[in-house]
Amino acid sequence: MLRSICVQGKPRPAATAAEALSRMDQFVALGIVGQQEVAQRLGLNVTDLTCLGHVLGAGETPLAAGDLAELVDLTTGAVTGVLNRLEKAGYARRRPDPADRRRVRVVAEPAAAARVFAVYQPFYDRLGTLFADYTPDETAVIADFFERAAAEVRAHCAQVRSGELDAPAGPPPAGTMGG
Repeated sequence: MLRSICVQGKPRPAATAAEALSRMDQFVALGIVGQQEVAQRLGLNVTDLTCLGHVLGAGETPLAAGDLAELVDLTTGAVTGVLNRLEKAGYARRRPDPADRRRVRVVAEPAAAARVFAVYQPFYDRLGTLFADYTPDETAVIADFFERAAAEVRAHCAQVRSGELDAPAGPPPAGTMGG
């Protein structure tokens, strides 16, 4: 029997793994829609926004274009197109790699970073408030889950990409995404 728990005087409803997965599916779907909205607001497509996120995440360290291709599982040719669009829109610029002139490194334009952060900051502020409802131990569990779940997503994407997983014909089973 599942029971609710109370932490810091706040009730935490009980949930089965199936309920948690269903809530995660909803969260992921909303995240995808949110990324589309943000990308549109910034005049980008979702792939370009994802790449820009990695460039911004590299901070002051210019990201090698080949490393970016690996991070987002795109060909180097596709990343060239992404970088062309990001440069044209004023979000990033390429620099020659000082150690190897054949390589290109990418940095975000400071004004562009400010535009992106202006769109995301209110959301991150709300999430910060949400995290404040959890104990440090609970937050550690949440962070651990996200880290481990991200590894599972990477593994699953590799399986899908390799053709190892084929979708059966017909409608999806009830109780799954799309069913």
